Amino acid sequence: MKKRTLPAMLLAAALAVNGTAGLQTNRGRGVCTVSAASDTDDDWLHAKGSRLYDKNGNEVWLTGANWFGFNCTECVPHYLWSGDIDDMVKDIAEHGVNVLRLPVSTELLYNWMVGDPDPIGSVNPNDDPNYPINVDLINPDGSTMNSQQVFDVLLAKCKKYGVKCFIDIHSPESNNSGHNYGLWYGKSFTGRDGKAVTVTTDVWIETLAWTADHYKNDDTLIGYDLKNEPHSKYGGAPIDAIWDDSNEPNNWKKAAEDCANAILAKNPNALILIEGVEGFEGHGAWWGGNLRGVAKYPVMPTSGTSQIVYSPHDYGPIVSAQTWFEKDFTEQTLLDDYWYDTWAYLVEEDKYPLLIGEWGGRLDGGDNEKWMGLLRDYMIKHHINHTFWCLNDDSGDTGGLWKDIQFGVTRKDDGTMEGKTTINWDTVKYDTYYYPSIWKTQTSKKFIGLDHQVALGSNGISLNDFYAKYASTEGSNLDGGKTASGEIVEPVKTDATVTTTEPTVTTTLTTTTSSTSSTTTSTSSSARQDSETVYGDTDCNGSVNILDAVLLARLIGDAQGVEIEEQGKKNAELTGDGTVGTADLNKLMMYMAKRITLNDLKP
Repeated sequence: MKKRTLPAMLLAAALAVNGTAGLQTNRGRGVCTVSAASDTDDDWLHAKGSRLYDKNGNEVWLTGANWFGFNCTECVPHYLWSGDIDDMVKDIAEHGVNVLRLPVSTELLYNWMVGDPDPIGSVNPNDDPNYPINVDLINPDGSTMNSQQVFDVLLAKCKKYGVKCFIDIHSPESNNSGHNYGLWYGKSFTGRDGKAVTVTTDVWIETLAWTADHYKNDDTLIGYDLKNEPHSKYGGAPIDAIWDDSNEPNNWKKAAEDCANAILAKNPNALILIEGVEGFEGHGAWWGGNLRGVAKYPVMPTSGTSQIVYSPHDYGPIVSAQTWFEKDFTEQTLLDDYWYDTWAYLVEEDKYPLLIGEWGGRLDGGDNEKWMGLLRDYMIKHHINHTFWCLNDDSGDTGGLWKDIQFGVTRKDDGTMEGKTTINWDTVKYDTYYYPSIWKTQTSKKFIGLDHQVALGSNGISLNDFYAKYASTEGSNLDGGKTASGEIVEPVKTDATVTTTEPTVTTTLTTTTSSTSSTTTSTSSSARQDSETVYGDTDCNGSVNILDAVLLARLIGDAQGVEIEEQGKKNAELTGDGTVGTADLNKLMMYMAKRITLNDLKP
């Protein structure tokens, strides 16, 4: 992708067309309802024994996939150049993916932290707001959003369609082959200011703690995989990653514990995913796969282990030949020769939850498919969470669940253009190996999401729906349908509903701003400044967040059919001049960027 420097735009996230931050719109698809997605902050998870649970103590099962690209030099999920982000996330949900593992780099997070996110290449021909692909990712001035703005839009789309996410530090620097380097520190990159930045353990921890703090109020981002595949000197690291009780700088156990403490200090609700190493006391494993050390030296954050999930990677012989494949292997031989002592003991002995962060591979009609089927069945049997590697088909040694992505445009009779993304899934890989391992109801086969209110796509249900309507009857594909019933989380009432008729392509709004900040936040606050007016609360739901800015931007831009309550207009008048306009929106976005406080919104 071609890179170029783009101006920082404070309004970018709020003014992106088609449903930024959970607003549901429908380009060229007739009448729709624009409403706030679930924002009740009730979807955080925790561990007990080897299982994960929601806030009510009901078990959940994370069954997802990887979508890489933020970790690469493109600094954006791959294949946005071939498909529309809204279409793609919707299709991901429609296929039952309830969580996305999103590889990133420390360099990417560092640039976000210092307020200078990386530019990305064009994901829309000529950045044309009238060309119906990725109009969500175009700024009001016609430029493409930067990497963090794209990430925020992706989170909003996931919220809209009931998909959760966690990030994975795939490499210290942004590098398409960065996974080959085995340590979390020791690489350097050139910062956006032209100065050299060395990724130390402190820098790695600081960027993750900053990210946890920045997104602590968005339960779409539920966790942090601290480092992809800590391993040996192979790949250029100066020393092997180890796991013991020492204070050595390459001791992954200590580094992970220190990093977990820093993240949990900012967001005590976040899941902390910790991969293994390659070697432990003479026993080898896949990169990131060796969790033998947990038995002797478990990671013990000061707040306890309720947020700890161990996350090995496991692959078949097509990725690399291993001794445990040199026989007519079965589940039992894999357990005896490798799985049990390396990672499976943690669930079989009910110690800690597991999430297999990477598994998958190419179809070979032989041993690799045999291994995939055995691991699939073992994960279902033992409630092991997992994220398949990967969606993208540009992973060299594994391929992906997608074969190709195409975007087609048609011109309608009224002259407007309508676009559609078509994702060609590898149906054999999906139907045979992935689909059976997705969390779904036992009989009706409805995909079960991790959001308490938002269903996972059109063939899915929310977590509340599952426990209220399905758990005590048909159950799920865990334990043969024998799923216990449980309490549900009642949704918070919201009045943020707007009926609108959208044209095929919505024109970019013409508001401007002089701010140079390029980051926004979905932080919500329900504080009231007086008995009637909540300044900034455009949608009148009692809180102030990015949804209010989006609604205000649409009102100012005279988007067709937008209606807000009279009280909402009063709440939106922030400058004291008696009118609602760009100046009010600018002030509201200053609050979103944490440059002013909630009390400062009062005229």
